[in-house]
Amino acid sequence: MTDDMSGFYRDDGSRIEPKQVPKPDLCDTCKRDGIDKEEEILCILTRSDQDGEKNFKCAAYESKSA
Repeated sequence: MTDDMSGFYRDDGSRIEPKQVPKPDLCDTCKRDGIDKEEEILCILTRSDQDGEKNFKCAAYESKSA
Protein backbone atom coordinates (compact mmCIF):
# COMPACT_ATOMS: atom_id res chain seq x y z
CA MET A 1 0.00 0.00 0.00
CA THR A 2 1.33 3.46 -0.94
CA ASP A 3 0.17 6.62 0.83
CA ASP A 4 0.82 9.85 -1.04
CA MET A 5 1.65 12.27 1.77
CA SER A 6 2.97 15.04 -0.46
CA GLY A 7 1.10 18.31 -0.52
CA PHE A 8 -0.10 20.82 2.05
CA TYR A 9 -1.85 20.02 5.32
CA ARG A 10 -3.55 22.05 8.05
CA ASP A 11 -2.63 21.63 11.71
CA ASP A 12 -5.63 19.31 12.10
CA GLY A 13 -4.23 17.00 9.40
CA SER A 14 -6.75 17.88 6.70
CA ARG A 15 -5.33 18.32 3.22
CA ILE A 16 -5.19 21.78 1.60
CA GLU A 17 -6.22 21.72 -2.05
CA PRO A 18 -4.38 24.74 -3.54
CA LYS A 19 -6.89 25.29 -6.35
CA GLN A 20 -9.73 25.47 -3.82
CA VAL A 21 -8.12 28.13 -1.61
CA PRO A 22 -9.78 31.47 -2.43
CA LYS A 23 -7.47 34.16 -3.81
CA PRO A 24 -8.17 37.56 -2.20
CA ASP A 25 -8.27 40.65 -4.42
CA LEU A 26 -5.14 41.94 -2.67
CA CYS A 27 -3.15 39.11 -4.25
CA ASP A 28 -4.01 40.29 -7.76
CA THR A 29 -2.20 43.59 -7.07
CA CYS A 30 0.87 41.97 -5.49
CA LYS A 31 4.10 41.83 -7.49
CA ARG A 32 4.84 38.41 -5.95
CA ASP A 33 1.70 36.89 -7.50
CA GLY A 34 2.69 34.12 -9.89
CA ILE A 35 6.42 34.91 -9.98
CA ASP A 36 7.74 31.52 -8.96
CA LYS A 37 6.69 28.14 -7.59
CA GLU A 38 8.35 28.53 -4.16
CA GLU A 39 6.72 31.91 -3.58
CA GLU A 40 3.34 30.49 -4.58
CA ILE A 41 3.62 27.84 -1.86
CA LEU A 42 3.97 30.55 0.78
CA CYS A 43 1.05 32.47 -0.73
CA ILE A 44 -1.21 29.40 -0.69
CA LEU A 45 -0.37 28.70 2.95
CA THR A 46 -1.02 32.34 3.91
CA ARG A 47 -4.36 32.35 2.08
CA SER A 48 -5.39 29.03 3.57
CA ASP A 49 -4.53 30.16 7.08
CA GLN A 50 -6.85 33.15 6.73
CA ASP A 51 -9.61 31.50 4.71
CA GLY A 52 -12.99 32.68 5.94
CA GLU A 53 -11.65 35.69 7.84
CA LYS A 54 -13.13 39.11 7.13
CA ASN A 55 -9.84 40.95 6.49
CA PHE A 56 -6.94 39.37 4.63
CA LYS A 57 -3.44 40.46 5.67
CA CYS A 58 -0.14 39.47 4.10
CA ALA A 59 3.22 40.50 5.52
CA ALA A 60 4.92 39.69 2.20
CA TYR A 61 2.65 41.96 0.12
CA GLU A 62 4.35 44.35 -2.32
CA SER A 63 2.29 46.43 -4.71
CA LYS A 64 2.87 45.94 -8.44
CA SER A 65 2.58 49.70 -8.91
CA ALA A 66 5.31 50.57 -6.38
